Amino acid sequence: MNASRVLMVPDGLAGERIDVGLSRMLGLSRSRAADLVDAGHVELDGATPARSTRLEAGAMLSVTILEERPAVEVRPQIAEGMALVHQDDDIVVIDKPVGVAAHPSAGWSGPTVLGHLAAAGVAIRTSGDPERQGIVSRLDVGTSGLMVVARTERAYTTLKDAFRAREVDKTYHAVCQGRPDQPRGTIEAPIGRSPHHDYRFAVTHEGKHSVTHYETLEELRAATLLRISLETGRTHQIRVHFSALHHPLVGDTMYGGDPTLGERLGLNRQWLHAMELGFVHPVTGRPVTFTSRYPKDLQQALEVLREG
Repeated sequence: MNASRVLMVPDGLAGERIDVGLSRMLGLSRSRAADLVDAGHVELDGATPARSTRLEAGAMLSVTILEERPAVEVRPQIAEGMALVHQDDDIVVIDKPVGVAAHPSAGWSGPTVLGHLAAAGVAIRTSGDPERQGIVSRLDVGTSGLMVVARTERAYTTLKDAFRAREVDKTYHAVCQGRPDQPRGTIEAPIGRSPHHDYRFAVTHEGKHSVTHYETLEELRAATLLRISLETGRTHQIRVHFSALHHPLVGDTMYGGDPTLGERLGLNRQWLHAMELGFVHPVTGRPVTFTSRYPKDLQQALEVLREG
């Protein structure tokens, strides 16, 4: 069961970041303390803080400590089609193929990014849950493209903060059914768990603030190739937003895509690819940008659409 604790900030922790203070008061790793803050399980004097919030002596911290889940083993396993785009002492950037999860989880027996890196001899030296070490941002199993994984604690903390502050440029290419009313625009609609379907998300009044920017790259017969940038990073954000516009992604049967069209194109997943990734390197401080190419299944589907 989950446990709740109420703590008074001692004088010795005044001025420290809340994640640092929590890790010292409760004996948690800093990454786990930060995850509790990010998940909204921590209140400071009745308000929800950011992980960078500084503590004041005498302030009251209310913490809900989640029940520990059994650890899921990271099994070294080379993932077919995985490409190592960049590697240095602090980060590794990979081009993830479809059918690969970011990290192990209960019920998933397929290949993972972390399992691939372990098999390839790429060491990840960060604290926190072993099955999620270094993961700062995930891609769905059914979405291909670029991901960055932190190799050191400094890189992990800095990149997590950068993603949280929306300082990472994430660019996707997607093909939606039909043609949006405007060739470019912004979708701003809150996203939360679907009240009607398990494992799905939806635009709901109670959802989290979510913003998607898009522009048309190519008008196809019965479909549109889009360039998409995310201001926020909610689960299934692009898929949910375009489904809400009644222009679901081609091949995305979970969110309303036409199964007949997907079958004709030979697609077993949504046409969505993480195309570009740009951020400030967490150690050198230099801006870096990485780009990808369409995988074979998406390229072939696009050519069929172009032929009409």
